Amino acid sequence: MNNNEVEILLVEDNINDAELTIRSLKKVNLSNKLFHVKDGAEALDFIFAKGEFLNQQISRPKLILLDIKMPKVDGIEVLRQIKSNEATKTIPVVIMSSSKEEKDIIASYNFGVNSYVVKPVDFEGFAKAISQLGLYWIITNVASN
Repeated sequence: MNNNEVEILLVEDNINDAELTIRSLKKVNLSNKLFHVKDGAEALDFIFAKGEFLNQQISRPKLILLDIKMPKVDGIEVLRQIKSNEATKTIPVVIMSSSKEEKDIIASYNFGVNSYVVKPVDFEGFAKAISQLGLYWIITNVASN
């Protein structure tokens, strides 16, 4: 896929969760313009057109699905950088984490997360949650340009 057509940026280091997320979005026809990165450093490079994404014409994603616990740069720091930058602060960011820790939830909202979702443990619950998130943020929600 061409990077300049990204609607959903999936930031997830767990390959099983990433595959399940992609499969769930595919069932509701939302995976065509999805780009997956495996850690927070790669996410920041993609969002801010640095590193391997330097000099590429990349449009802002319409939605960022972000895990918290990741190697290199954690999701809270990725969120902080997205929301503190004028060019990216209006991009909806949904934290998808297995963490129910109050400190993670509070930090996420303090940095401007649009939604915090605890990943359901079972396959069907996870698939349903992902489908609903994708449909809401890409189809239903009216975003600013």
